[in-house]
Amino acid sequence: MNELSGKRQDDGGDRVARIQNALKGAELDAVICTLPSYVLMLSGYWPVIGTAVAVATVEGEVAVLVPQDELPFAEHGWANRIRTFQPGSLDQITTPASSANQPLRQLLHDMKIHCSRIGYEMSAASEPATYAGMHLYAHTVLDMLREAAPSAPLAPADTLIRRLAAAKTPHEVDRMRTACQIAEAAYAYGTPQIRAGAIETGIASLYRAGFSVYGMTNENVMRADGFAWCMSGPNSAEAAAAFAHSRHRQLQKGDLVLIHSNSYADGYWTDITRTYVLGQPDAKQKQIFAAIAEARAAAFTKIKPGVRAADVDLAAREVLRQHGFEREFPHSLGHGVGFASISANARPRIHPRSDELLETGMTFNIEPAVYIHGYGGVRHCDMVAVTETGMELLTDFQPLSPSSAG
Repeated sequence: MNELSGKRQDDGGDRVARIQNALKGAELDAVICTLPSYVLMLSGYWPVIGTAVAVATVEGEVAVLVPQDELPFAEHGWANRIRTFQPGSLDQITTPASSANQPLRQLLHDMKIHCSRIGYEMSAASEPATYAGMHLYAHTVLDMLREAAPSAPLAPADTLIRRLAAAKTPHEVDRMRTACQIAEAAYAYGTPQIRAGAIETGIASLYRAGFSVYGMTNENVMRADGFAWCMSGPNSAEAAAAFAHSRHRQLQKGDLVLIHSNSYADGYWTDITRTYVLGQPDAKQKQIFAAIAEARAAAFTKIKPGVRAADVDLAAREVLRQHGFEREFPHSLGHGVGFASISANARPRIHPRSDELLETGMTFNIEPAVYIHGYGGVRHCDMVAVTETGMELLTDFQPLSPSSAG
């Protein structure tokens, strides 16, 4: 087991201060997280396999317990204490929880919080993918804590953690900008290749390749990739579903072609959709695009600190209702994106029933859409960040219009 220090402590200054304030307010001495997105939030390090553990204290100390082979990634975070361990062994068949128990006990003892009030994550969560397979400690987090710190009073801290994740620091918003810039390059590469006769799955693969290719040309990014889907013609109307699905369908002249993606740069995610017309748009397509553009603009004018998230949704929804598309917009206008990718419950929830207020630093998607079964769908999904006076559009590329492709 080794101990080192992270290299970018200055990047985490704002985040650490927010964690300290949140812990004081909750009367906790420390919080421990194992979900990769929350390890990233606490430490600036995004785990690969999901076996890492992060601990942050009310005194401002941040520590991570990481698999030995993930050390290069952990060193690029801001944890001032890094310990390594081996989740597996040839000496015996074991589990990550069993392997981490003793190192975690020693870490909490050295941090002098083994008898302190510790908060932990416990409730259900929607976690972005980190690798082809991902380990989740789930309920064993509590078992690990009981063994590593048997004298410590323990308390669920899910509300505190979700609140912390909702508003990003200036450094984190900047990382989101980088993720969106990579997506812009990927869309610029993929869009000119949309043409009649192409297959949905083939078009989707071009966009996905762009995320990793252009991501790795950025010297400040260690890991970049993502997912992309192409849904064309009548299939594009099915983009309203809970998951996207590219098929072996050939694109045809006159099709609506919807490209949806969730990409990442070092654990900071995007949620972006653009829709094109294959050929010249007809009158109905122009009408749909115009309605969505007006709804998008109405939502943007509402975004600023202190505004009810519900009011942003309702502003766009009312425009679509006036255009006769109320029933064709069956989902909420958006949700938190950044540490999350496609979780409808990530704060802020831009939903007609949301009771949340927007705060500076919140990042989320705005995705007005119209889906007509058997005909097609149009969605334009942007990423935005709340500023002190309004909002910043993070995806200011390929503007919403019935532009032709192919």
